[in-house]
This record gives sequence, structure tokens and C-alpha cells, in this order.
Amino acid sequence: MMNVLIGKRIRNLRKQKGLSQEAVADYLHVSQSTYARIENGESHSWASYIEPISKLFEIQPEELIKQESVVINHNQKGGGGYIQINQHPYEMLIQQYEQRLKEKDEIISLLRSQLKK
Repeated sequence: MMNVLIGKRIRNLRKQKGLSQEAVADYLHVSQSTYARIENGESHSWASYIEPISKLFEIQPEELIKQESVVINHNQKGGGGYIQINQHPYEMLIQQYEQRLKEKDEIISLLRSQLKK
């Protein structure tokens, strides 16, 4: 999930600068397909290029990995509006893995019940 968020940020920065994927790939000395995988969140290799990416887009490296905000509608059951929760990318990654573990446990439970039949 973190790769996808950072890839989207990089894509948005590239588009704001009016650059093509090929131009950024050339700047980073990678193939266009490698760069496309970074933007699509299919690769974590963005971390190897954080300095040149930051330089190209004139941002601080931490801006690529800054925390995300999640807004929750709290109007249900007499709540008082919206609540904003800040999540760091690593927190979202933990949530993603916790969900996968839960799904794994459900599959194991299902398989065990089928074996007993």
C-alpha cells in the first residue's frame, strides 16, 4: 500500500512539472518500464532514488513519505461531525498485513472444517 501511495505522489509531481515518464526515467538512469512500475506502486525501488526524485521535483525527501490523513464521518449516532486521523504510511502497511493475517486465519479455519467432514 505504501508503494502505491508514494507512486501516486511521484506521478502527480511528474504531471505537475509536465514531464513524461521517459524524461524522468532518463533522469534517474532507469528504463521507462522500471519507472512506470514505481509510479504504479508495483516496486519499492523508489527508495533507491529518493534523493534524485526529490531534487528533480524540488521537494524534501520526507514529503514523499509524509503522513496521510483519513477523515471519518462521525455524524452517525449523534456524533459531532468529522474526525481526522493521521496515519503514517507504515501504520497503513501494518493494517494491510493485519487484514491479510485475518484472511489467512479464516482460510485455515475453513480448510480445517472441511478436512473434518
